[in-house]
Amino acid sequence: MEVYHGLPRTFVGFSSTDIKCYWLMKAWKQNEHIDFNFTDCQLQDDIKSDDEYYVKRKCRERINMAGKYILLIGQDTRYQYKYVRWEAEVAKEKNCTIIGVNLDGSRKMIEATCPPVIRDIGAIFVPFSPYIIKYALENYKMHENSNYEYKDEVYKKLEY
Repeated sequence: MEVYHGLPRTFVGFSSTDIKCYWLMKAWKQNEHIDFNFTDCQLQDDIKSDDEYYVKRKCRERINMAGKYILLIGQDTRYQYKYVRWEAEVAKEKNCTIIGVNLDGSRKMIEATCPPVIRDIGAIFVPFSPYIIKYALENYKMHENSNYEYKDEVYKKLEY
Protein backbone atom coordinates (compact mmCIF):
# COMPACT_ATOMS: atom_id res chain seq x y z
CA MET A 1 0.00 0.00 0.00
CA GLU A 2 1.18 3.48 -0.80
CA VAL A 3 1.95 5.66 2.20
CA TYR A 4 1.24 9.37 1.93
CA HIS A 5 1.89 12.16 4.34
CA GLY A 6 -1.16 14.31 4.25
CA LEU A 7 -4.82 13.86 4.96
CA PRO A 8 -6.11 10.84 6.91
CA ARG A 9 -6.66 7.34 5.62
CA THR A 10 -9.96 7.49 3.82
CA PHE A 11 -12.26 5.01 2.12
CA VAL A 12 -14.43 6.58 -0.57
CA GLY A 13 -17.80 4.98 -1.25
CA PHE A 14 -19.78 5.80 -4.36
CA SER A 15 -22.35 4.51 -6.83
CA SER A 16 -20.79 3.16 -10.00
CA THR A 17 -22.57 5.95 -11.88
CA ASP A 18 -20.42 8.47 -9.96
CA ILE A 19 -17.02 6.85 -10.55
CA LYS A 20 -15.82 9.86 -12.57
CA CYS A 21 -16.10 11.99 -9.43
CA TYR A 22 -13.94 9.51 -7.55
CA TRP A 23 -11.40 9.64 -10.38
CA LEU A 24 -11.46 13.43 -10.14
CA MET A 25 -10.64 13.21 -6.42
CA LYS A 26 -7.65 11.04 -7.32
CA ALA A 27 -6.62 13.66 -9.90
CA TRP A 28 -6.77 16.37 -7.20
CA LYS A 29 -4.14 14.37 -5.32
CA GLN A 30 -1.84 14.46 -8.35
CA ASN A 31 -2.33 18.17 -9.12
CA GLU A 32 0.52 20.23 -7.67
CA HIS A 33 -1.76 23.29 -7.48
CA ILE A 34 -4.35 21.58 -5.26
CA ASP A 35 -3.41 20.74 -1.67
CA PHE A 36 -5.41 17.52 -1.40
CA ASN A 37 -3.47 14.40 -0.47
CA PHE A 38 -5.65 11.88 1.34
CA THR A 39 -4.44 8.32 1.84
CA ASP A 40 -6.83 6.41 -0.39
CA CYS A 41 -7.94 3.13 1.19
CA GLN A 42 -10.20 2.30 -1.76
CA LEU A 43 -9.48 -0.97 -3.53
CA GLN A 44 -6.50 -0.37 -5.80
CA ASP A 45 -7.77 -2.65 -8.56
CA ASP A 46 -11.25 -3.58 -9.64
CA ILE A 47 -12.20 -6.93 -8.22
CA LYS A 48 -13.07 -9.13 -11.12
CA SER A 49 -15.41 -11.40 -9.23
CA ASP A 50 -19.14 -11.97 -8.98
CA ASP A 51 -18.69 -13.48 -5.52
CA GLU A 52 -20.40 -10.89 -3.30
CA TYR A 53 -18.87 -12.30 -0.11
CA TYR A 54 -15.36 -12.11 -1.53
CA VAL A 55 -15.87 -8.53 -2.72
CA LYS A 56 -17.30 -7.50 0.64
CA ARG A 57 -14.44 -9.17 2.51
CA LYS A 58 -11.92 -7.20 0.42
CA CYS A 59 -13.84 -3.96 0.96
CA ARG A 60 -14.06 -4.57 4.72
CA GLU A 61 -10.27 -5.03 4.87
CA ARG A 62 -9.82 -1.63 3.19
CA ILE A 63 -12.44 0.13 5.33
CA ASN A 64 -10.76 -1.27 8.43
CA MET A 65 -7.59 0.56 7.38
CA ALA A 66 -9.43 3.89 7.23
CA GLY A 67 -10.36 6.38 9.93
CA LYS A 68 -12.54 8.43 7.60
CA TYR A 69 -15.32 7.40 5.24
CA ILE A 70 -16.47 9.65 2.41
CA LEU A 71 -19.70 8.84 0.65
CA LEU A 72 -20.10 10.57 -2.70
CA ILE A 73 -23.83 11.31 -2.92
CA GLY A 74 -25.24 11.48 -6.43
CA GLN A 75 -28.72 11.10 -7.84
CA ASP A 76 -28.96 7.32 -7.37
CA THR A 77 -26.76 6.78 -4.30
CA ARG A 78 -29.66 6.33 -1.89
CA TYR A 79 -30.88 3.37 -3.96
CA GLN A 80 -27.55 1.48 -3.95
CA TYR A 81 -27.92 -1.28 -1.38
CA LYS A 82 -25.65 -4.15 -2.33
CA TYR A 83 -22.32 -2.39 -1.75
CA VAL A 84 -22.80 1.34 -1.05
CA ARG A 85 -25.14 0.93 1.92
CA TRP A 86 -23.16 -2.05 3.18
CA GLU A 87 -19.85 -0.08 3.04
CA ALA A 88 -21.44 2.77 5.01
CA GLU A 89 -22.68 0.29 7.63
CA VAL A 90 -19.16 -1.17 7.97
CA ALA A 91 -17.71 2.36 8.33
CA LYS A 92 -20.27 3.09 11.07
CA GLU A 93 -19.38 -0.17 12.88
CA LYS A 94 -15.73 0.82 12.78
CA ASN A 95 -16.57 4.31 14.09
CA CYS A 96 -15.12 6.08 11.07
CA THR A 97 -15.76 9.79 10.73
CA ILE A 98 -18.41 9.96 8.02
CA ILE A 99 -18.45 12.74 5.45
CA GLY A 100 -21.33 12.95 2.99
CA VAL A 101 -20.19 14.72 -0.18
CA ASN A 102 -23.06 16.09 -2.25
CA LEU A 103 -22.30 15.95 -5.94
CA ASP A 104 -25.07 18.47 -6.61
CA GLY A 105 -23.16 21.18 -4.71
CA SER A 106 -25.42 21.27 -1.66
CA ARG A 107 -23.89 22.19 1.70
CA LYS A 108 -26.31 20.12 3.80
CA MET A 109 -27.97 16.71 3.93
CA ILE A 110 -30.54 16.36 1.15
CA GLU A 111 -33.21 13.79 1.96
CA ALA A 112 -34.01 13.10 -1.71
CA THR A 113 -30.49 11.80 -2.43
CA CYS A 114 -28.89 10.87 0.91
CA PRO A 115 -29.00 7.20 1.88
CA PRO A 116 -30.83 6.71 5.21
CA VAL A 117 -27.84 4.76 6.59
CA ILE A 118 -25.82 7.97 7.09
CA ARG A 119 -28.68 10.27 8.15
CA ASP A 120 -28.97 11.49 11.73
CA ILE A 121 -25.81 9.72 12.91
CA GLY A 122 -23.58 12.76 13.40
CA ALA A 123 -22.08 12.93 9.90
CA ILE A 124 -21.08 16.16 8.17
CA PHE A 125 -22.37 17.06 4.70
CA VAL A 126 -20.35 19.17 2.25
CA PRO A 127 -20.34 19.94 -1.48
CA PHE A 128 -17.96 18.26 -3.94
CA SER A 129 -14.89 20.53 -3.77
CA PRO A 130 -11.31 19.68 -2.75
CA TYR A 131 -11.08 22.56 -0.27
CA ILE A 132 -14.11 21.80 1.87
CA ILE A 133 -13.55 18.03 1.69
CA LYS A 134 -9.96 18.56 2.84
CA TYR A 135 -11.19 20.81 5.65
CA ALA A 136 -13.68 18.16 6.78
CA LEU A 137 -11.06 15.40 6.62
CA GLU A 138 -8.70 17.45 8.77
CA ASN A 139 -11.17 18.91 11.26
CA TYR A 140 -14.46 17.07 11.57
CA LYS A 141 -15.12 14.59 14.36
CA MET A 142 -18.39 12.71 14.61
CA HIS A 143 -21.09 14.24 16.81
CA GLU A 144 -24.13 12.74 18.43
CA ASN A 145 -27.09 12.14 16.14
CA SER A 146 -28.42 14.80 13.79
CA ASN A 147 -26.85 15.98 10.51
CA TYR A 148 -24.15 18.62 10.43
CA GLU A 149 -23.00 21.22 7.94
CA TYR A 150 -20.45 23.99 8.08
CA LYS A 151 -21.60 27.56 8.55
CA ASP A 152 -21.01 30.16 5.84
CA GLU A 153 -17.98 31.52 7.75
CA VAL A 154 -16.06 28.30 7.08
CA TYR A 155 -16.74 28.54 3.35
CA LYS A 156 -15.73 32.21 3.33
CA LYS A 157 -12.49 31.38 5.15
CA LEU A 158 -11.75 28.77 2.48
CA GLU A 159 -12.63 31.30 -0.24
CA TYR A 160 -15.33 28.97 -1.51
